[in-house]
Amino acid sequence: MPFDKEEALKMCNAFCRNTLMDTLEIVFTDAGEGFLEAQMPVNQRVHQPMGLLHGGATVALAESVGSAASLLFVNPQLYEVRGIEISANHLRSKREGIVTGTARIIHQGRSLHLWEIRITDEQGRLISLCKLTNMVLPNKKRGSI
Repeated sequence: MPFDKEEALKMCNAFCRNTLMDTLEIVFTDAGEGFLEAQMPVNQRVHQPMGLLHGGATVALAESVGSAASLLFVNPQLYEVRGIEISANHLRSKREGIVTGTARIIHQGRSLHLWEIRITDEQGRLISLCKLTNMVLPNKKRGSI
């Protein structure tokens, strides 16, 4: 079956209602074969005390886009995705605007997915480089989505 970008974005954004992603105003904006993209506004809600983008908010964006990307590779009626490891290198600071997280698959196994997530600013400059490992598990609540 061909990849349906609009359906993928609709599903990812629907999963975010009433969650941390909703609180951080993370919105999925682009998808394709092997990648998923989301944006998050940078303002006082995601600042650390020095007025800069909090590293934890950056990691929340990275894990959100990487985990949602894994869902695009599995049937969510049959499988669940769990992040089991994430690492981040914060390379540049950001005070305001928008950051974009783009997850690209590095390894797609049956039970493990490895993602590289690049967090960039509006000019495409690298803010953070993250790596996420997701585990794919059987959905114990089959049909509950």
